[in-house]
Amino acid sequence: MTDYAYFGGCTMPVRNLNYDISMRRVAGGLGVKLVDVPEFGCCGYPLGALDHHTMVLLSARNLCVAEEKGLCEIVTGCTGCAGTLSKVNKALKADRHKRDHINHELSKLGHEFKGKLRVRHFARMLYDDVGPEKVRSAVVKPLKGLNVAAHYGCHYLKPTEAFDEPEEVERPHTLDRLIEATGAAAMDYPGKLLCCGGDVLGVDETTALRMAREKFRNLKDANADAMTLVCPFCAVMYDAGQKSIEVKLQEKFTLPVLYYPQILGLALGMDEKALGIQLNRTKAKDFVDKVRKLQ
Repeated sequence: MTDYAYFGGCTMPVRNLNYDISMRRVAGGLGVKLVDVPEFGCCGYPLGALDHHTMVLLSARNLCVAEEKGLCEIVTGCTGCAGTLSKVNKALKADRHKRDHINHELSKLGHEFKGKLRVRHFARMLYDDVGPEKVRSAVVKPLKGLNVAAHYGCHYLKPTEAFDEPEEVERPHTLDRLIEATGAAAMDYPGKLLCCGGDVLGVDETTALRMAREKFRNLKDANADAMTLVCPFCAVMYDAGQKSIEVKLQEKFTLPVLYYPQILGLALGMDEKALGIQLNRTKAKDFVDKVRKLQ
């Protein structure tokens, strides 16, 4: 199987170490090699609306670094990083004038963009390269009887032009199929494709929390055992944000929120501490206990 340049980004190694830990453990368990690249920097996403050129330059530099290592693919668990790197990669491949201009800037840093690699999210790599059937065959503790709700988030699906193989935005399926590969039931529920509210958080915290609360209410009514997601910013709203909803909106849910690699790792028989579940802000003890009781 291909060696993948692992792009940790800015957020995961600091605020979402549990995501980073679980991705690495699950990748190793499935025979996927993630290669750390110390020279990687910020993907450029935070600058996108303020300074597009600098965003492209930052992103292109990361693409060059991976190319120079002889790696043909970047994989990341951050939907913002995946979308940004993929969008810039496609744009520079398609537009020679833009590519020449960026390469002029990159030459000052000793780099040249050649357009020899691709960028994908970790979950899409699991779906496309490992495949749900191989995932299912590796499961030693099927999560039968557990209802798991996928939260796709905005940047995992959009903009579609950023991705080589975009999903149908209104009817995505990859996370649901990967959930089913663990033996759990992938839930349909009202508001499944709603935004978490994370992009509003820095401007209007109350509105952002109300957006997250709407999904929690729907999942409570649907009797979900857990939510699973693949975005560190969505986790800020749904995992860490549950306490804020309780304090500011006086509504308590205590719904376990786990990254998909954590869900998968449990099904692969891995210990919850090895998956960083103890670092989740909303405690997942009840969900882990349910898994332990499964035969």
